[in-house]
Order: sequence, then structure tokens, then C-alpha cells
Amino acid sequence: MKKIRFVAVVSMLAIATAVSAQVSLGVKGGVNMSNFWGEELNSKNAKFGFNIGLAAEYEFAPAMAIQSGLFFTTKGTKIDYDFPIIGEVDGTVNSLNLQIPVHYAYKTDITPGTRMVFHGGPYVAYGVGGKISSGGVDLADTFGDDGLLKPYDAGLGLGVGAEFGPFLVDLGWDMGLLKIANYSNGDVKNQNAYLSVGYKF
Repeated sequence: MKKIRFVAVVSMLAIATAVSAQVSLGVKGGVNMSNFWGEELNSKNAKFGFNIGLAAEYEFAPAMAIQSGLFFTTKGTKIDYDFPIIGEVDGTVNSLNLQIPVHYAYKTDITPGTRMVFHGGPYVAYGVGGKISSGGVDLADTFGDDGLLKPYDAGLGLGVGAEFGPFLVDLGWDMGLLKIANYSNGDVKNQNAYLSVGYKF
């Protein structure tokens, strides 16, 4: 009998939590400043790109939430390097990626209707396209069997933002933890800073 009561109480608490939790969807988009990092790289410069996608948020307490979504984001770098696969490159590595972050977010009220948001957590990404170019000429595909990079990527992200009612602004940074070079012992990883604006429905 005690077990039944315990299960009933736990079930009621779970239902109450689910009902009180707020799930919201929104759209976000903005600009990226991406680069590579790793021991092998000695000449690299940031490349500008963009991000856009659908954001989802599960607010399980007044000041806490889980943030996720599906985003299309561009990464890469401007580089001068002698790669084993394609040789000397003095140009741009462009990568097009689908990315899913899963961040824990803490929110604090600043003024009525305005909250600061601090968030961080892992991400996973998959490269869906891109070219390596020099002087306006495409030299090779970024991904694929003969490409420079592996399509799979994962890492950690941190960010800080602000919510103004349904509108939001977000500044963040992602650091890749996987070696993405498509050749043996290639120490190349992604990193990306972004500024996004969005709207919560």
C-alpha cells in the first residue's frame, strides 16, 4: 500500500511539473565569425557567415530552462596551409552545417519584461555541403570521401543573451572537440562565435 501511495505521489508531482512547465518555439538568426583551431595550424583567419533556424525551449522552473533547436550554420576559415589531400591552399574553407545544441539556461530578471539569460552545454553538428576555394575558384568539396573535413562535429557552447518580452538577443561561442580533418593525425577543430536575434512565439 505504501508503494502504491509513493508511486501515486510521484506521478502527481510529475504531472504537475509537466503542466506548469512552459514549452515555447521561436526563430533565430544572425551572423557568425568562425575559425579553426589546432596544433597544426599556424596561419588562419576568421571567416564571416550566418546562422538561422528554429529554437525550442523547455522552461521547467521560473528561472531555468533547457534550450535546443535545429540550426543551419556556416563555418570554416580563411587559411594558408599545405594540406595532404589538396596541397597548398591560400583561400577559404566553407562548410555548411546542421547543428543541434542542448543548453542549460539560467535566467534572471533585470526589469519587468526583461531578463538576462546565461546558457551552456553540448552541441552536435553534421556537415551538409561547402567548397574550398581560392581566388574565386572552387578547388574541392569540403566534405565527402575526397573532401578536407569529416562531416561529424561535436563540442561545447557558452552564451549570454537578453529577452525583451518575446524578442531575444544572443551572443555565444562554440568550441569543437572532435578532430574534423579528413586525413590521419590532422589536428583541426571548429570554433565559432555568433550574434543572433530571435522571436519567441
